[in-house]
Amino acid sequence: MVYTVSRTKFYGISKFYATSILQANEKIYEVMKPGSVLKSIDWNQLASNNPLEDSLAIAKLCDNRSYLLGVFDGHGGPACARVLAKRLLSYIAASLPSQHVSSLLLEQMTPTTEFRPEIESLYAHEFNQYHASVSHLRDTLSNDESQCSMDSTERALLTAFEAMDQQLSEEALAFLLGPEMSDILQRVPRWDWKPWWADAFPSRDKVLQLSTLSTAMSGAVATVAHISSNNLVIANTGDCQAVLGYLSEDGTWGALKLGKEHTSENPSEVERLYSEHPRSERDTVLRMDRLLGQLMPLRAFGDFRFKWPRHVLEKWIIPVLGESALPQNYKTPPYLSARPEIIKHSLSPRDKFVVIASDGLWDLLSPTQVVRLVGEHMSGRVALGPLTLPPGDVTLEEINKMLQQRREGLSKRPLDTNAATHLIRHALASTETGLDPDRLSELLSLPDDVVRLFRDDITIVVSYFDTDYLLKSLPQSNQE
Repeated sequence: MVYTVSRTKFYGISKFYATSILQANEKIYEVMKPGSVLKSIDWNQLASNNPLEDSLAIAKLCDNRSYLLGVFDGHGGPACARVLAKRLLSYIAASLPSQHVSSLLLEQMTPTTEFRPEIESLYAHEFNQYHASVSHLRDTLSNDESQCSMDSTERALLTAFEAMDQQLSEEALAFLLGPEMSDILQRVPRWDWKPWWADAFPSRDKVLQLSTLSTAMSGAVATVAHISSNNLVIANTGDCQAVLGYLSEDGTWGALKLGKEHTSENPSEVERLYSEHPRSERDTVLRMDRLLGQLMPLRAFGDFRFKWPRHVLEKWIIPVLGESALPQNYKTPPYLSARPEIIKHSLSPRDKFVVIASDGLWDLLSPTQVVRLVGEHMSGRVALGPLTLPPGDVTLEEINKMLQQRREGLSKRPLDTNAATHLIRHALASTETGLDPDRLSELLSLPDDVVRLFRDDITIVVSYFDTDYLLKSLPQSNQE
């Protein structure tokens, strides 16, 4: 449902203050090191929920040429998304066969949540166990006939996503059930929990129980991109989206969606869900376009009240969280999975950027609109910088052409140097006649208990490709 703000009764904040709100969380990272497929990365977030339930993570791998970029859209609270932003990229990096056992698997470019020392210690312990066993996990997956065609990057993403969700489950059960959890989880490989059960520390264990259970009962969808050389690999679980912006031969912008949302609007996803449960549950497994009538995404991290056995929820979770923790018609769990869809794309010189965003953006703008806006922003942002001539001899005709392009760019000069901020501004303030600053001010002035009726949290990462690098990476025959 779309709501509108009545201007006769409501007055927004100043245009200057509105811009300061939009730009508060924006960042631009310029890639200075030569030999990288990425030129720069813009990102920004705008909260609707209080606290913000979205998180993001951007990191450079230790080879200094590969990048991981992730957007995590939380629900039921921010806990699960924050934990994923802190941990998942390290798990992916550790899963790549080119990475060596090292604390410097990657350089995190975005800040992460600092948890209590007990939690930080748990996460470090769990990561070390994962790192030690990841080769076995990769081998197990490679023996799966349905995955034998995957390359090492695709397999690493799949392995890390599923192992991360498994660890979130085991961490919560370990401090809720103790040794009894061995009777519930029969998965291989097993993480060693004996060190945590050997000595009782009531205060520590209470902190761990509350924190891990909070993460397990909340949830998050995720889209992560691995970019290296001319290879772009996307892992998607849920309803975040990645969209590639490219220039067509006629010079117009084109948008390529990399994957589909895992919701009831995706027929193949609905069919997958039906195939995993008895025909007798067809009327209940999906009701009102939601999983068991409650959850919008059909794949997600966390949300273990849609995954754990029924008797675990009845014996251990309901006494803590109440009867509402058990969904109606809960007969044949698990109903939910964090298993990602993997999409691989070979970059060409026509590919200019990729936008990864939570559904707060896609609810307001289509992929085509987003690509057009970023494309126009690219032209306009050039006009904001000084005019620089290319090296070597330059003719008057070439200079005149550059000046003409600059004049055209000045007419499109954006209000924001950050493309993610530019997208948020247009998502909130675009009308048929252009940007409406009064509408933007009004939407940014809404109180916390009202704003969620108008929009969701918005998180955006825009990554620009280096066209010169992609040209050089073409086979010699294609360059001639």
